[in-house]
Amino acid sequence: MKLFSIAAGTAAMAIAGILGWAEWMHRGASKRRLGGRSSAPGRQAIVVLGCRNRGTRANYLNRYRVRVALRSIDPHATETVVVFCGGAVGSDIPEADLLLHYACAQRGYDGGYVLDRLSRTTWENIANVVDLLSEFDTVKIASNSMHAEKARAYLWKQRPDVAEHLVAAKDYRFGEITPVKPIAAIRGIRALRRSRATL
Repeated sequence: MKLFSIAAGTAAMAIAGILGWAEWMHRGASKRRLGGRSSAPGRQAIVVLGCRNRGTRANYLNRYRVRVALRSIDPHATETVVVFCGGAVGSDIPEADLLLHYACAQRGYDGGYVLDRLSRTTWENIANVVDLLSEFDTVKIASNSMHAEKARAYLWKQRPDVAEHLVAAKDYRFGEITPVKPIAAIRGIRALRRSRATL
């Protein structure tokens, strides 16, 4: 019984350590690779990165990304356009359409939007909308913090002039999507390493 208690305590400490590390990684990622602009006023674009989605309804991660986008809207901006990205990767329905439906039907969004129904990767998410983003004063990326940082890194590589418009989205909240953060952190680290290797 004592050995079991020790093992359980050790496991609990290990899990707490992993979760704490993941929180720290996401918090740091939410502040990196931004441009030099303030959030408002002006025209703002918020890019929602789609996630592989099976079925006909937005999955857990896509719903989270939409919520990040909507809470990141600056009410003082003169215009807001939400850019929903994602092709038909996991099903016959483009992720962009699933994101839009969830935003409007379930979260009450009734503002301007653009759909990118062709992209299949994060790199393509950015490449397919970068010309549009160049028209806006500020740009925000909506996803989990590590994934959003990867997308911002891609924007810096593709169009540094547009990346100067990047401002922080409200993607980091302590204790939010806790089970996802460790995996997202590891994936994010690997992706950023690969990105630096191709410079």
